[in-house]
Amino acid sequence: MSGANNIFIDTNILIGAYASVEEDRRCLRYLYSLTGKRLFVSSLSVAQLVSVFQKHKLRTERIKAMVKEITVKAAILSFTGEDIAKSMTLKQNDMEDNMQYVISRKMKCAYIVTNNRRDYNRYPDITAVDARRVRSIE
Repeated sequence: MSGANNIFIDTNILIGAYASVEEDRRCLRYLYSLTGKRLFVSSLSVAQLVSVFQKHKLRTERIKAMVKEITVKAAILSFTGEDIAKSMTLKQNDMEDNMQYVISRKMKCAYIVTNNRRDYNRYPDITAVDARRVRSIE
């Protein structure tokens, strides 16, 4: 399976977009509007998003609406104990980035859209794109 049309969305884009960070909102709207591309999000990202917004006392109905929108627009990739073990073998120091990277490779994603581009540039077989440059993905 070729992953040239597969795009992985990092947690920080999701949280920023739903927290009304304008740049992230524009980025996510753009990604949601793409045709011919497949969007992926990790179950780890969904859990992190829920945790962040629950800590900020956002209404449960609003959080559920966010999660529903994400699940309609993107496929949710699970992460397993095997993924965690594989991420621990990577040399990069950010364990959460390692986990996201391992999850993104399940679908051979060509791109990861993130606000943490510098760290993801350390992975040789995925292109990190930040919110400001997301329109370079066509």
